[in-house]
Amino acid sequence: MRVRVATTALGIAAAFLAVPACSAGTTNTKPDTAPSARTGKPADSAQKAAVLSSAALEARLLDQSDLGSGYLRKEERPAQHDDVTVIGCPALSELGGDAATGATLAFPSKAKAAFTYGGSGSSSEVDEELYSDRAEKLSGGIDRIFDAMTGCPTYQVVAGGTPIDMASQKLPAPHGLGDEQWSQLLTFSTGGRSTVVKQTAIRDGSLLLIVSGSPALVDRHLDKALTKATSAS
Repeated sequence: MRVRVATTALGIAAAFLAVPACSAGTTNTKPDTAPSARTGKPADSAQKAAVLSSAALEARLLDQSDLGSGYLRKEERPAQHDDVTVIGCPALSELGGDAATGATLAFPSKAKAAFTYGGSGSSSEVDEELYSDRAEKLSGGIDRIFDAMTGCPTYQVVAGGTPIDMASQKLPAPHGLGDEQWSQLLTFSTGGRSTVVKQTAIRDGSLLLIVSGSPALVDRHLDKALTKATSAS
């Protein structure tokens, strides 16, 4: 139950991001470092700006050998199309309350993987998503959804007739990773049970990495995921 709720709610968040928004809001990003702090090589800049294919992104996802023992990859569920209603958060409602659950973000190239930790019945999970597009599109898209979600400390989502009480908290973005960073802590409550999920996004050039799941697992694998995602093929 706890894993299903967390996965469904994260799918709702992903679906919202695919809907255009009217306001940009504030941003939780790290300012670009000075040019002297970067390599400055034209080849590096061109590589970071290139939009990668979905196949290229798939090869850069973490796998079980990267994560270590105790991790099982989850099979990808078929896309669901439940009606979604947001109550108590106008910013999210404006993004599109009837978005389909389980959708991925509307960028041209994407790849994702989900893992459970501690056995098939475990509620510990870590999900990785990779997207590629022009830097400004990635930045604007992910910025909208994080601003909307963290702008409402509490609200409710009704997905397919199931009410989910939500609480969100903006977290300090991880420093020194990529060009821009966002992070939040989400609590999903339904049926008398609660699940806490950390979600951190990092944009590096034309690549966007999102790692979600149990806070300890997100913290443990974030650097590793970014290193593999941004490595040359």
